[in-house]
Amino acid sequence: MPFERGSFSVKFLKLPADLPEDALESFNRHCAGKLDEVKNEPQTGWVSGRHLLERQIEEETAILGGHIYLYLRTAQRKIPAQLLKAGIKMEELVYMKATGTADIPKKVKKEIKESVEEKWLNQMVPTISGIPFVIDKRDNSIYLGATSRAQIDNFLALFEKTVKIIPIELTAEEFMIEEKLNPSHYSGMKLFPNIDDEMIPGRDFLTWLWFFSEKEGGEIDVKNLGSFSFMIDGPLTFIADGDGAIESVVKKGNPLRSAEARASLCVGKKLKKAKIVFAKDEETWSASFDADSFTFGSLTLPQGEEMEHNSRFAERIDYLQTFKIVFKALFSKFIEEAKSKTWQDRIEDIKMWIEKRESL
Repeated sequence: MPFERGSFSVKFLKLPADLPEDALESFNRHCAGKLDEVKNEPQTGWVSGRHLLERQIEEETAILGGHIYLYLRTAQRKIPAQLLKAGIKMEELVYMKATGTADIPKKVKKEIKESVEEKWLNQMVPTISGIPFVIDKRDNSIYLGATSRAQIDNFLALFEKTVKIIPIELTAEEFMIEEKLNPSHYSGMKLFPNIDDEMIPGRDFLTWLWFFSEKEGGEIDVKNLGSFSFMIDGPLTFIADGDGAIESVVKKGNPLRSAEARASLCVGKKLKKAKIVFAKDEETWSASFDADSFTFGSLTLPQGEEMEHNSRFAERIDYLQTFKIVFKALFSKFIEEAKSKTWQDRIEDIKMWIEKRESL
């Protein structure tokens, strides 16, 4: 299951206030409905983190490793398109034979379709899917196992309805606010005067991080956690803005040193997506970072040492929190430079790095 083992996708959020004492009771009141009540419209609700059929939400089912672990479940009955089409055609043939005509009025067609759907829908097994999430009450973090805009919006809407709190998405703009930089005052990282850049701080950060990793030794000291090495790796997705977004992906061979990567930088493209790797001693974290959505895919955590289920889950959430802290420390370094009087000098350094960059 996501968060418990293997790699996973994640979106970082935070709670602006502590959860109410009766939070689990509230989640239980908004639990997913019974599957035999599912119709053709999606039915959503909370279930436990243990599996998607467990609707009872209480401490025993919803707490793992000291954290709240739940799913937002969606269930729906669907008639396969080809089966529905065949069923409608069958009823239309019956109608044509009974009336002796090949013409079927639109109203009758609609009635036949509705009749077939009503007859067959309850015979279909409901399909279910779930979005996992963990609430870490130590710092009011939420780790949401979703990256699509629709999934995130659905989660936020039901979460607010359940506990009357709207989680805050950790985006580039939100990180800026935390670092006392008004996003509207951010001057951007314009690398080429003739390129009409759309100011997207996440792309600036990821491009800067590539430069910073290569020119500054690829290490950062993180308060209370020690020193971490970091690097950017492929696949690399570049994007140029202006007359529509034009993306290019570099993934073969050594993407960082490829001629394609250098060419993308030289025409004013910035990094939109890349793999980020952190390491400390024998422990390694890696994830594919999307700078536009500020989401992480294929996040891999260190192996860990715990074997017991509860302890292992707690250890993995600790590793996940460490990943977030190190990432935030790097973004804070970026903001520190962006706020400084030497920011334009730094941009010139990045331009020089691009121009003198060697490719294989």
